[in-house]
Amino acid sequence: MQIQVSDTGKGISADFLPHVFDRFRQADGSITRADNGLGLGLAIVRHLVELHGGTVTAESLGKDRGATFTVKLPLKQPKSQKSQLRGDRNSESFRPGILAGLKVLVVDDEPDNRQLLTVMLSQWGASVIAAGSVAEAIEILEHSQPNILVSDIGMPIEDGYSLIRKIRSSESDQTKRLPAVALTAYARDEDRALAIAAGYNERLTKPIEPAQFVAVLAKLAGLR
Repeated sequence: MQIQVSDTGKGISADFLPHVFDRFRQADGSITRADNGLGLGLAIVRHLVELHGGTVTAESLGKDRGATFTVKLPLKQPKSQKSQLRGDRNSESFRPGILAGLKVLVVDDEPDNRQLLTVMLSQWGASVIAAGSVAEAIEILEHSQPNILVSDIGMPIEDGYSLIRKIRSSESDQTKRLPAVALTAYARDEDRALAIAAGYNERLTKPIEPAQFVAVLAKLAGLR
């Protein structure tokens, strides 16, 4: 199946076109640019398309001449090719039910992200409680005890660092020792060090690699 999306807008310059799907790459990288964002949108598109065994490409005649994006997806995957899909290559981590019995608290202020993580974790057998803020997460922890925490770092009002500090200073020994994974769009070594120093057991960058994600959760939960 082929899907094409075209526009007549800004277009893409010839020198930037090869990098349009790279993480954290933007045609205008200046701090005074008019458009916000981290340069992750198209990287996420490519990630999702490749997980389904497809490809995505971009074409443009240049600045102010629009762009065309083409997504190609297999309608039916032959059995001989199924094992070659991204994610299946790593694979024991993807067996159904690997996280069965695991109760995961997911914290993210973006509803779409919460839904994506909830669906992903449920497919592996975990049960999920989702919170949209630090305050909501702390309230949940007062009445329920998950086996593991998965939290975004960048959130308004209180961020993921604030959440983990509150958890590590909890009066409840069980809450204080809760295994925790931080999710962030920032991939620098310094950002990982900050997350670990704040109290997280592990930090993963967005977009999440499913094989790595489930392997980390299984390890922290003592399931492998």
